[in-house]
Amino acid sequence: MKIISSYKVKIKHYSSIFKGTVAVYNKAVSFFIDVCEKEWGRVEALSGKGRNNFVESITISTNRHPDPKYDFGVRFYKMPSYLRRAAIQEAIGVYSSYVGNRKNWEDGGRKGGAPKLNHARNTMPTLYKGNCYVRTGRTTAKIKIFHRNDWVWLEVELREKDVKYIERHCTLCKELVPTLHKSGRQWHLVFPFEEKAELSKKPAGEAVACAVDLGINNNATCAIVLSDGTVAARKFINLVAEKDRLHKSLNRVRKAQQNGSRNTPVKWKHVNDTNAEISRKTAGAIMGFALAHGADVVVFEHLDMRGKKRGSKKQRLALWRKKEIQRMVGHSAHRCGMRISRVCAWNTSRLAFDGSGPAERGKYVVGGEERFAQKRKAAFGHRVCLRKRRLCAKNMRKRGNNYSICVFPSGKVYHCDLNASYNIGARYHIREILKSDPAMGRLPGEAKALRYGTGTTRTLSTLIRLNADLAA
Repeated sequence: MKIISSYKVKIKHYSSIFKGTVAVYNKAVSFFIDVCEKEWGRVEALSGKGRNNFVESITISTNRHPDPKYDFGVRFYKMPSYLRRAAIQEAIGVYSSYVGNRKNWEDGGRKGGAPKLNHARNTMPTLYKGNCYVRTGRTTAKIKIFHRNDWVWLEVELREKDVKYIERHCTLCKELVPTLHKSGRQWHLVFPFEEKAELSKKPAGEAVACAVDLGINNNATCAIVLSDGTVAARKFINLVAEKDRLHKSLNRVRKAQQNGSRNTPVKWKHVNDTNAEISRKTAGAIMGFALAHGADVVVFEHLDMRGKKRGSKKQRLALWRKKEIQRMVGHSAHRCGMRISRVCAWNTSRLAFDGSGPAERGKYVVGGEERFAQKRKAAFGHRVCLRKRRLCAKNMRKRGNNYSICVFPSGKVYHCDLNASYNIGARYHIREILKSDPAMGRLPGEAKALRYGTGTTRTLSTLIRLNADLAA
């Protein structure tokens, strides 16, 4: 499996000299988008490199074609050939995506208004080696830029700290062509690196699954679930200090808006940076737990929360970077030889892992006043003053509203996220076992009558029962 990782290297001593290059490149992309729009019938019939060659043949003046239909050289004099081809590829990709979205909208598969073709692009140029980029030293390079109405070579100095980081982590990887990138007032070269990784090929009965339940109260709850239903380890990941910083940043934004400030970009930058840091630390903690216990696959829930958020928790849901955490964990897992899998998220927290049925979430005790009186009697005895009784009742109510706690129909009090992580790992193993033909042949005839339920009703007890049937 090929894995692409990218690293930024800061360009020192320059802050605005690359703006002209980016502006000319985006104008070239807009020019080729117009060409694709007019000639798409002929471009679409070709594939791969043939599309680029055809667009070049009708836009570039050569000895064989001295008068092209759309003369590119009149508006873009002496533009480097590789930079021009990068613009052609970008334009073909943009217009092809527009055509696909348009067709999907006409067929009814895309909701909302008709998609629009944006000619004014804001993309960064790719600097191909030899033509636009030459490495001259360990921390120096030459870049071809548009400066003072001419294309010239510029000697740039790269930050040594970034170069050392790449040398330490990417020595055995293949370096690809860099891309110019702007972050704030600083400019960077983004270097992609290609490496090959061998993913785990263990059979279904031997794979070790790290089941992860991403949440809002706890950042993540992990459990190592074996194929026979054994829970080997578990871990709660809760970044309390980072959450406090996030809440303080949100309060600053709220107070500024209450005082009449509508645009608060600096304050929102603190919120987004803190939220991104929470995502990175959560993904790192998940990978550390999976590596420590030799996991072969990391299992997530398939979380699809499209649409408008409603209710009192809508801001927390909007700031929840669940997909970003899964993306970062997936990239790191593939580099370490682990696989990524997802299961249906329905009823993972609702169903008790012991198979007793739906759990009652947000309640600490079951049985109403009778169970409450028993706990109060055990805590204080018969002789207790009225003030202590009221205080005890108040504390019990606070614990009773804890949404992280659930009560199984069997009476067991358990953590909801931990219960969900057990069911996530179990659903993965059940699916993998039932997919294999030898295992299906060994199962009893009751399996055809949904003895093991569907994907939304399977729990850890289902996996244990499945293994018992296989062993029998």
